[in-house]
Amino acid sequence: MRAVQVAILSTVFLWSNARAAPLQYLTGAGDKATPVVFLTWGLIIISISVILIIGLLLAGAIWRRPGEDWTPGARTALKSHEGGLNWLWIGVGISTLVLLFSVVWTVKVLAEIQAPTPKPAVTIEITGRQWWWQVRYLSDDNARQFVTANEIHIPVGAPVRLKLVGGDVIHSFWVPQLAGKMDAIPGQTNETWFEASAPGVYRGQCTEYCGLQHAHMSFLVVAQPASEFRRWWDRQLAPPAPPTGRAQAGQTGFQMRCGSCHTVRGTEAAGALGPDLSHLMQRATIAAGQLPNNGPVLAHWISDPQSMKPGALMPTPSLTETELANIHAYLKTLD
Repeated sequence: MRAVQVAILSTVFLWSNARAAPLQYLTGAGDKATPVVFLTWGLIIISISVILIIGLLLAGAIWRRPGEDWTPGARTALKSHEGGLNWLWIGVGISTLVLLFSVVWTVKVLAEIQAPTPKPAVTIEITGRQWWWQVRYLSDDNARQFVTANEIHIPVGAPVRLKLVGGDVIHSFWVPQLAGKMDAIPGQTNETWFEASAPGVYRGQCTEYCGLQHAHMSFLVVAQPASEFRRWWDRQLAPPAPPTGRAQAGQTGFQMRCGSCHTVRGTEAAGALGPDLSHLMQRATIAAGQLPNNGPVLAHWISDPQSMKPGALMPTPSLTETELANIHAYLKTLD
């Protein structure tokens, strides 16, 4: 009974703490993830049941009392127990049925989640780079297309099509609460779909080893009501407000020092090597989800990115304190 209690308590503990984990697959929030979650919990329960049954049978065999005619130290002849072979037939039969059921269930779930969405509400092209994610929102109207990075906004309750591309090496895109994994391979475009059934922020991660900072290549998917999503899209299309004062000097410094790698729409900064920073301060994190996007952290990141993310392709700039303060002030205006 103690083993049963431990198994039940362990399952409850897993369930109660699953939602608190930043990157977990024991809860789902979309048509592509929910069937996988049910399958995962089903196989976990089956596995725990098998362990408990085997453990109880083994314990019963070990602690089973010997016959009354047994004498300690005496040799006992082996006897053929009637019905012993039936246990084998019953065990093999039940195991076969359970395994067959698991295989059929797994194949059914795979077929269900691989079916393409008939008509996506939004199409997004995502390019994996060392070590961040470029996000391009596509539209039939070229004027309504734009690029952002590391933070993907989607409307709730609407199918979203993703076009995945590897910008340098093979990466793998995974948002466990919304969909399964899909590789982003250089030279080809892979497509997948997902849909968020509830508003919220869902964490994603690269799951294909892609270099030194592979473990620090995450992203956020922000699911919003349709009206909020449209407002967010419209705001992304608008260039940032013109800076004033110290921020104006910072814009000049940014264009000279950072404009060859980064883009800010409406300015001379038009680089494509690093993330587009047009509306940087709308993002919750920097450095591909690794650091909070606040004033002190942003200033440290600008001055010495290698100390915070070693191996990142962003070089350490040679800036005076005044230049750093000006550029920092400018970036804080990119809202």
